[in-house]
Amino acid sequence: MSELLLIDDDQELCELLASWLQQEGFLVRASHDGISARAALAQHTPAAVILDVMLPDGSGLELLKQLRSEYPELPVLMLSARGEPLDRILGLELGADDYLAKPCDPRELTARLRAVLRRSAPVAGTARLELGDLSYSQVRGVASIGEQEISLTLSESRVLEALLQHPGEPVDKQTLAQLALGRKLTLYDRSLDMHVSNLRKKLGAHADGRPRIVALRSRGYYYSA
Repeated sequence: MSELLLIDDDQELCELLASWLQQEGFLVRASHDGISARAALAQHTPAAVILDVMLPDGSGLELLKQLRSEYPELPVLMLSARGEPLDRILGLELGADDYLAKPCDPRELTARLRAVLRRSAPVAGTARLELGDLSYSQVRGVASIGEQEISLTLSESRVLEALLQHPGEPVDKQTLAQLALGRKLTLYDRSLDMHVSNLRKKLGAHADGRPRIVALRSRGYYYSA
């Protein structure tokens, strides 16, 4: 049974979502502010976190930044009444694996969570993908350039893994979203683009200045050898 940490100051909503998710087979703990959420995380790391943007003792986005620093591979789904595109983009830029606006359909929330958890499942064996000076451990979800290790979020690691399996070949956005995010992109959905942008910043360019990840209009992305 997967354990979730739900961080939201709306206690009534937490009770409703916890009840629904428990019926769907999840074990749910709830925290209603940043302080109690940090304490809960220090005590036990859940399988995934559902995090609201607005918290009574600070911004959920600031908490997200801390989570990404301390728990880089922990899946985080943002859930917020602030559903404007800019808020979604900021949440994804800071490393959220997915973002849903409230009110949301509990069935969609469940589907998104299951997609995130499927992607976070351990990979059997000790597979390592290598291309030029970059190597990627499928087991650890960590990339290395030379001697430098680069921590990746769950979504970033899945994007990189998909691109490295087809070096030099463009992977269209819908295929990449299915492989990396576990779902299809919806109209005006920029979540995949944001994960790719974050990944580009972390990996940097080749020694000769060429970008490692290249975008081809209407064709998707590819990793340049």
